[in-house]
Amino acid sequence: MKKCAILSMDSLENFEAYDCLIDQPMLALGWQTEVISWHDSSVNWSDYTAVIIRSPWDYQDDMESFLKVLSAIDQSSARLENSLKVVQWNINKSYLKSLAAEQVTIVPTLWPQAFDPDNMAGYFSHFATEQIVLKPRVSANADNTFWLTKDTYQDKVAELSQAFAKRELMVQPFMAAICQEGEFSLFYFNGQYSHTILKTPAQGDFRVQEEHGGGLLSVMPEPSLLVAANNTMRAISKLHGELLYARIDFVRYQNTFALMEAELIEPSLYFNMDDASALRFANAFDTRMTAFTAKT
Repeated sequence: MKKCAILSMDSLENFEAYDCLIDQPMLALGWQTEVISWHDSSVNWSDYTAVIIRSPWDYQDDMESFLKVLSAIDQSSARLENSLKVVQWNINKSYLKSLAAEQVTIVPTLWPQAFDPDNMAGYFSHFATEQIVLKPRVSANADNTFWLTKDTYQDKVAELSQAFAKRELMVQPFMAAICQEGEFSLFYFNGQYSHTILKTPAQGDFRVQEEHGGGLLSVMPEPSLLVAANNTMRAISKLHGELLYARIDFVRYQNTFALMEAELIEPSLYFNMDDASALRFANAFDTRMTAFTAKT
């Protein structure tokens, strides 16, 4: 029986995680899974054939240590999925610039070097909007993400100054479609489309994560959304090859769809929303591992 570590965190008590749904499909393919916290310094990663990054949802609190752990895994005999190279690229949301250069439509974004309250009014003017969003370039679970209005943002300046004192930031117009319709997440395993969900925020909120009260609905993507997603995956593959998993998030924007984020490190893959998705994932993983073994 081959051993596969599922990289997580010390406690998932306050999170919704569904990775246990891959245990049986993986076992049927000869893979014994074991959940391990990335904080556990006693682990010998070479005891495992593979390590799949799944739910280390506190990594943004100590990104340097997290990357050191991944580097240790990468230097062991274990196969890291997704790869260290992909994580290093995806961990900072400036990767969106690379995808925009590949003709992927992204949500319009400004990339200020640092937070300066004197620039705030200019952000609203730049996007010709009454509402903007400020968020860190390195974050998870919508932490330190601020939805601001032109009339009241000054009330948040002290909080913003503290939040971005040591964090790079990005600025985007608020996407009203998130509250009106929701955010679409499309899932790909080993480059192949798997399933789609629509995430909607709680009343009065804009965060679509379950931990913030968001709702989930399994949907069939309309053709133009699937085209946008496939184009994004082609751009990612051009840069980094096929990945074990990818979740790409879109919002409806100006009669098309704009990419919110390409989640390639630790996205929830929502196996609970599609009965066949856990099996697809296990098969994709096993196929990749078979190909990797054949090459070595």
